[in-house]
Amino acid sequence: MKKILTGVFAAALLLAGCGTADDPADGGDTTTPTKIKLQLQWFVQAQFAGYIAAVDKGFYKEEGLDVEILEGGVDIVPQTVLAQGRADYAVSWVPKALASREQGAAITNVAQIFQRSGTYQVAFADSGIKTPADLKGKKVGNWGFGNEFELFAALTKAGLDPGKDVTLVQQQFDMQALLRGDIDAAQAMSYNEYAQLLEAENPKTKKLYQPSDFTVLDWNEVGTAMLQDAVWASTERLNDTGYQETTVKFLTGTIKGWIYCRDNPEECRDLVVAKGSKLGASHQLWQTVETNKLIWPSPEGIGVVNGGDWKRTVDLALGTKNADGDTVITKQPEGLPYTNDYIKKALAKVGGDTKGESYKPDPVTVEAGGK
Repeated sequence: MKKILTGVFAAALLLAGCGTADDPADGGDTTTPTKIKLQLQWFVQAQFAGYIAAVDKGFYKEEGLDVEILEGGVDIVPQTVLAQGRADYAVSWVPKALASREQGAAITNVAQIFQRSGTYQVAFADSGIKTPADLKGKKVGNWGFGNEFELFAALTKAGLDPGKDVTLVQQQFDMQALLRGDIDAAQAMSYNEYAQLLEAENPKTKKLYQPSDFTVLDWNEVGTAMLQDAVWASTERLNDTGYQETTVKFLTGTIKGWIYCRDNPEECRDLVVAKGSKLGASHQLWQTVETNKLIWPSPEGIGVVNGGDWKRTVDLALGTKNADGDTVITKQPEGLPYTNDYIKKALAKVGGDTKGESYKPDPVTVEAGGK
């Protein structure tokens, strides 16, 4: 989830193994499972529990698919992997993918899994930071690689120049800089790094930190939230009826996987841990539940792109400048940036509760170190 496309990729570049005219992924032999590769945007963790559950519980298999999940990492750009034909689908944040599209990646959002942003900016409660405007003159951590867009949008909305009014600090993918006092505010995902704070010991009390020890700037509340985890497909291959059918099948299994994790968070936690996650069981349960909060409720059905949310994301991507004065994108997305055609067909196949209107998460008790 951490890095954006840095080069221009030929849309016609489709490598072997991701579908040809005779490949099941493009409508060939249907007597054997269709092999599919899904590229994640980060390491295996409960952020991707629904896809893992869809594999392990056989939901993809029910659709005639043999899905291989490709783990992400710091140097893996999922939308690039997709654009180069090394995967059939990819999970990526919308603004990062929009930047990649403008640089030549022929990809289309076919399922907006996260309905809300999970990005926070966190400071100690006694720091005096209560609003984005209070970040003026502060040392503000962020990961970069496209994860900072919402922060810059919030600073801009508050009348601050990200390149002049704050001191930007390249933050590691943890919360140690904040805990050490090296920075005044740190970037955190609600389902990951924020929990790391609550799993750490407060040296003053010798007990774990509490939510009251921190101030959280939630971009959903500030009004600069941008769409995050979505399933992206190859735009060119969507012209092929076989790939269209495969996309509906893949999304059908994906919906079932996320519904399963909504209703069985402990079991999905166990599935993720069994995949070799470097994070502990209590941390992964927190992550499963917090990820569910970003998905459910889904007012129009899980995966449907809301037009208003899309417009806000595009407008912020067009109007927000980074520290160098550049915007995420320079013009309105062209071609087919998103479509709800395939997710709606998948929702119709699944039926039942695909909106999660009554979803109420159970509280999770964190443990020291996330064990």
